[in-house]
Amino acid sequence: MSDVDTVVGLIRGAQRIVVLTGAGISTGSGIPDFRGPEGVWTKDPAAERRATIQHYVSDAEHRKASWRGRADGDMWSRKGEPNPGHYALAELERKAALDTLVTQNVDGLHHLAGNSPEKIVEIHGNVREVKCLSCGWRGPMEDTLDRVRAGEEDPHCLDCGGMLKSATISFGENLVVADLDRAMEAAARSDVFLAVGTSLVVYPVARMPELALHNGADLVILNDGETPFDHYAAAVISERLEYALPVIVEAL
Repeated sequence: MSDVDTVVGLIRGAQRIVVLTGAGISTGSGIPDFRGPEGVWTKDPAAERRATIQHYVSDAEHRKASWRGRADGDMWSRKGEPNPGHYALAELERKAALDTLVTQNVDGLHHLAGNSPEKIVEIHGNVREVKCLSCGWRGPMEDTLDRVRAGEEDPHCLDCGGMLKSATISFGENLVVADLDRAMEAAARSDVFLAVGTSLVVYPVARMPELALHNGADLVILNDGETPFDHYAAAVISERLEYALPVIVEAL
């Protein structure tokens, strides 16, 4: 039996499927990953250091450059379009018992592909919104970018004057507790856990497969590269996700 057949059989028999996606599912949409061979941080290790909340808060020039880049449509602002892997996960929801889809991505492509918003947990936030680091205000990203294009280099909150940032979670910044709790609870009650396009090295999210395995779930890993959990998985598939996921879902 091939690994694809194994995965199809597990999904068919599942009562609660939880999917965790990482940057690898969006590379087929032209959005680079971080730790892969062509990853943003692999090519430029300093970029990872710049991705900390401490660096963002302390360096006004970095903030100005970030806002200029977003306003000009750099790669962090371009969400791209869903690829066949995203659409396959939306179809998986229609064909099988998908309980929750947790994504480490901030690009919003699972929403665009058609997964139900109520099933999606954006554990690292999203680029659609802006948040105030002082009062917690949130608003559409595009409204703030209009202010940048009008000449504001480092826009501040119109409610309290606090510092604005994309509604993403940077290194050193706490995850949203409700989102983290929801993700962990979903993993713990899953009977099939799919880790898709994620290296499974960043905690606390990497605890999700641990919880799933501890509670008896079958673990399936689809990733272009090894993970620390490969030896515990019922199946490991290393094909490109925009090819592998449609094959699996079409076979259901």
